Amino acid sequence: QLQASGGGLVQPGGSLRLSCAASGVGLDYYAVGWFRQAPGKERKRISCITDDTTYYEDPVKGRFTISRDNAKNTVYLQMNSLKPEDTAVYYCKATHIRTRTNYWGKGTQVTVSS
Repeated sequence: QLQASGGGLVQPGGSLRLSCAASGVGLDYYAVGWFRQAPGKERKRISCITDDTTYYEDPVKGRFTISRDNAKNTVYLQMNSLKPEDTAVYYCKATHIRTRTNYWGKGTQVTVSS
């Protein structure tokens, strides 16, 4: 089970930190990705993290930072310099590095508006 949290309403230029907490499964052997889905649009991956590598899509590069704390079984997404176009429901997904088994978390709403 994955649970995404930390969303909310923030003004443009503000920051939020999302958390993706796992229960019943250890994230040590999982790659974890953050995805977002804006109204009327497809869900898209924006960032992911494995043991030692991170990846960012261009729209969030330089503004978002993904990190993991295996001791807390949690992956974070620090979002800075938020823009209205970052408004979306944010989801996390864990993929086992060998079996490719996927777990999706329920989304958390992020709204960037003045």
